Amino acid sequence: MMRSLLRIFFHLLYHPLAFTYDLVAATVSLGRWKDWVKSVIPFIEGNRILEIGHGPGHLQRFLLSRGLFAVGIDESAPMGRLAKHNLTQHSVSASKPKANYSSLTKPIQQIAYTQIRLARGIAQHLPFPEGFFDTLVATFPTEYIYDPATLTEAYRVLSPGGRLVILPGATILGRGLMDRLMALLFRITGQTPPNLSEIIHERSKEPFGKAGFKVRTHELDIRSSQVFILVATKTTN
Repeated sequence: MMRSLLRIFFHLLYHPLAFTYDLVAATVSLGRWKDWVKSVIPFIEGNRILEIGHGPGHLQRFLLSRGLFAVGIDESAPMGRLAKHNLTQHSVSASKPKANYSSLTKPIQQIAYTQIRLARGIAQHLPFPEGFFDTLVATFPTEYIYDPATLTEAYRVLSPGGRLVILPGATILGRGLMDRLMALLFRITGQTPPNLSEIIHERSKEPFGKAGFKVRTHELDIRSSQVFILVATKTTN
């Protein structure tokens, strides 16, 4: 019952209620959300980065501000419009990539005077060339990230030795009243069970291994919370 309600909630949040996403995320994380998202940056390698499920575009802004060739893809049209608005409002302008990526522009929405690149699509069918990206990244993805079709596509578009960086969840550890209330809410809804680290490790073993990835998990302490990062490296024979 709870899972069904959560699916409905997330569908509404990602589609007709996308404009409330930042407010909801900031509220449930007690202002930690953007810090959690930024925690994946040290694990990103290379210059060509694909964000799967770009949401409102905050990670895109962080990547572009570093002069990286960043691309975002999301299934939700409202999220695409929200990300475009947010990035344009922040006047994102990255350094011009040295390499010629003109072959990649067809499936990507270009915004004038910036290096913003957004596409609408799903992780199971990525409209990008084989071996093009150095890193794929997804923050707080839903179940689609464990879909064998998603992992097959991720492996295909990654360069040899490239990595898929996933932030599957976070746990609030603070002892304040609001911290404890939100931590309890997360546990009740199943978003952060007590053994989340073990669940992530066990769930990633078989599907990622079959897809050709070697997986390592990391735990980071951020503002009285614990963030879990999964790094899946593309192995080569």
